[in-house]
Amino acid sequence: MSQITVQCHLVASESTCHHLWKLMADLNTPLINELLAQMAQHPEFETWRKKGRLPAGIVKQLCQPLKTDPRFTNQPARFYASAIAVVEYIYKSWFKLQQRLAQKLSRKISWLGMLKSDEELTAESNTSVEVIRTNAAELLNSLSSEEGSIYTKLWKVYNDADDILTRCVVCYLFKNSNEVPEKSEENLKEFAENRRKTEIQIERIKQQLESRIPKGRDLTWESWLETLAIASTTAPTDESEAKSWQNKLLTEPKPIPFPVGYETNEDLTWIKNEKGRLSVRFNGLGKHTFQIYCDQRQLKWFERFYEDQEIKKGSKNEYSSGLFTLRSGRIAWQEGTNTNKGEPWKIHQLILYCTVDTRLWTAEGTEQVCQEKAEDIAKTLTNMEQKSNLNDNQQAFIRRKQSTLARLNNPFPRPSRPPYQGQSHILIGVALERHKPTTVAVVDGTKDKVITYRSFKQLLGDNYGLLNKRHQRKQKESHQRHKAQRDGSSNQFGDSQLGEYIDRLIAKAIVTFAQTYHAGSIVLPKLGDIRESFESKIQAQAEQKFPDLMKNRKEYLKRYRIQVHQWSYGRLINDIKAQASKLGIVVEEGQQPIRASPQEKAKEVAISAYRNRRKS
Repeated sequence: MSQITVQCHLVASESTCHHLWKLMADLNTPLINELLAQMAQHPEFETWRKKGRLPAGIVKQLCQPLKTDPRFTNQPARFYASAIAVVEYIYKSWFKLQQRLAQKLSRKISWLGMLKSDEELTAESNTSVEVIRTNAAELLNSLSSEEGSIYTKLWKVYNDADDILTRCVVCYLFKNSNEVPEKSEENLKEFAENRRKTEIQIERIKQQLESRIPKGRDLTWESWLETLAIASTTAPTDESEAKSWQNKLLTEPKPIPFPVGYETNEDLTWIKNEKGRLSVRFNGLGKHTFQIYCDQRQLKWFERFYEDQEIKKGSKNEYSSGLFTLRSGRIAWQEGTNTNKGEPWKIHQLILYCTVDTRLWTAEGTEQVCQEKAEDIAKTLTNMEQKSNLNDNQQAFIRRKQSTLARLNNPFPRPSRPPYQGQSHILIGVALERHKPTTVAVVDGTKDKVITYRSFKQLLGDNYGLLNKRHQRKQKESHQRHKAQRDGSSNQFGDSQLGEYIDRLIAKAIVTFAQTYHAGSIVLPKLGDIRESFESKIQAQAEQKFPDLMKNRKEYLKRYRIQVHQWSYGRLINDIKAQASKLGIVVEEGQQPIRASPQEKAKEVAISAYRNRRKS
């Protein structure tokens, strides 16, 4: 991942902020809401849902007649394009998630059918536990000489097996983490917990599949007030309806409009006054100017955007905008701290998010991008030239591509910095856990050998005390929230951002660690369902501990959920990727074992990625 996002505050006159708020809140966001609603009502919606993908151009087709609708007219062309892009992104993500959940449900149901007690396996195979254990040991020995993960090989044996005994043997191994346990007697309590955990996972996935379709933002609170009126005057027909009302009333509507994206980097015009202060204008917003406010870490990027623009402008288009460091921009409103007083365009703050390609910061990285783009254009031109009877539009397209190819041979002047050179067989495996958020292992892939480890405490070093400070602050916020909920007052206390700071420190320490050992890549675990796994497990444990005491069960779940949600794994992973991209360190994904020590998990994450690399 060579792209990162930098941001700054935009400061403008009150009239400019008012104008932009009216465009985004009164026109653009309602347009997006209408497109989302029309998508859900489309006759082909269920077909798209089952296929897990959205037909190309369908949102643009729905948006075309809405451009003349009085509710959505008088918007800049870029705002219409942004609305289409937002709706496409939302539904593509939602369809993909629905497809992934359906596949996961199918796998969980299959696994539940295989998850049987020793007594059930012996009855089904018409044999004894000792015979199953003996066959399991023999099967593991026979598979140990073959390449690949034992899990994958066992699945192949199960699918290819015709006899019941072999399938029961594989089920026995799966149930016992792909090994023969030392004790022949099964722990029935543990088995019951694991089975119930799987049942809970299936129930939760079914609930997620039935979740509501994407909806827009209710800036006027109209939908929330309607639900409140209904809930206060009408009795719910069933528990499901009551829960849906409760969920809606407990969720405050988002008070800010959808962001507006500028996918073309030349839609942003950078200006510098006589004092050297940077400002920006946006295509479609006329002469409205916004001043840039950011810290020193971000300022270098915005200075570079201005330099790229000026170089291209002064050279009579001898340079290609395809090599601008800026790739795209997005205007968004950030919620203000005091939302009770004043007009919204005075309360909320304007933010500009800019996506940049870190390779284009240096001459060496720019050369790499030039080569990639030149190869893509050459392939396109070759394919076009093979066609006969090209029309005028196709010939004009070829001329534009040839012109772009010529400008790519004239890259922007950049500072020189030798690219990072790591050893491909040295990998940094990262394990993420609930109690010990991060453990790192340096692994030599050719020898399946660990060179050294680093614990979470070692990574933070002198800053380790911040973890205890964050924990105390979380406890205090939790207590304040509890009192506010009890008194019926507002319980939105915000975030101190200390967790984000710790994440950045960890990410920087891991990347520095990779540099020290000249690692070729950093391997992060696939943890898409880590919270789901924790939730199912603790629910099963709670049911076993308190089968008849619902109040005790809820308290038990509450304590554990607080622990589970103490860390933002996704944010930490994104920070690691961002830090690694700045130096050009490759980031890979590996499979993290379910049951193992943190050190073993970190090792296996790296080794699994190295093996997959060799296969491909």
